[in-house]
Amino acid sequence: MNKIVTAISLVMYFVAVGIAQDADDGYKKGEFFVGYSNQQVDTGLGDISNDFGSDIGKRESFHGFDVSGVYNVSRYIGLKADVSGGYNNRSFIFYVPTPGGGTGNLSFQTKNALYNFLGGIQLKDNSKSGRLKPFAHALIGAAQARTKVRELGCSAGVDCTGFESGSETGFAGAFGGGVDVRLNNRIQIRLIQADYNPVWSDGFRQDNIRFGFGLVF
Repeated sequence: MNKIVTAISLVMYFVAVGIAQDADDGYKKGEFFVGYSNQQVDTGLGDISNDFGSDIGKRESFHGFDVSGVYNVSRYIGLKADVSGGYNNRSFIFYVPTPGGGTGNLSFQTKNALYNFLGGIQLKDNSKSGRLKPFAHALIGAAQARTKVRELGCSAGVDCTGFESGSETGFAGAFGGGVDVRLNNRIQIRLIQADYNPVWSDGFRQDNIRFGFGLVF
């Protein structure tokens, strides 16, 4: 994780240098994006709502941020670093059988977060002319998922053990692209960014989808 953060920091530094020296060349040497991110996270729990009386879905919406920096080594190819974070709060109640043959309940709240720390290649026409700027990227790195369990409650006869806060880190990627609209030589609007965002953790692959929009400087 420390190596990934160091690599991202270096790319961000070169982006800042590129933007500062972006005066007379025919293409932008660097760009910085900041915007909103919506992550559709694959829970892997497709039918659990039917089994336990909860409304857990196949996908959960996480809302957050996405920032990235690109250092363009040529007009069409850039080195990209990307950091995103998504957040989701949920309340759960499960109805479970008790040893006496009755039914009890288990309830709790969770504060969830998913962070991506990625780097790779971006393809885009970085010329200072033209209005529409479609782009594509392929990024790899790591993701960290965090869950904090709060207000755990159990009725008599229900086992509450095993419900603890924790975090997991695994390999991740983002493969996709989007469309930017150039306003002037300094500012572009990112109309849409859409990525397939797989995350491998604890032997399980999450087939996540990530959407976003914002400003490019």
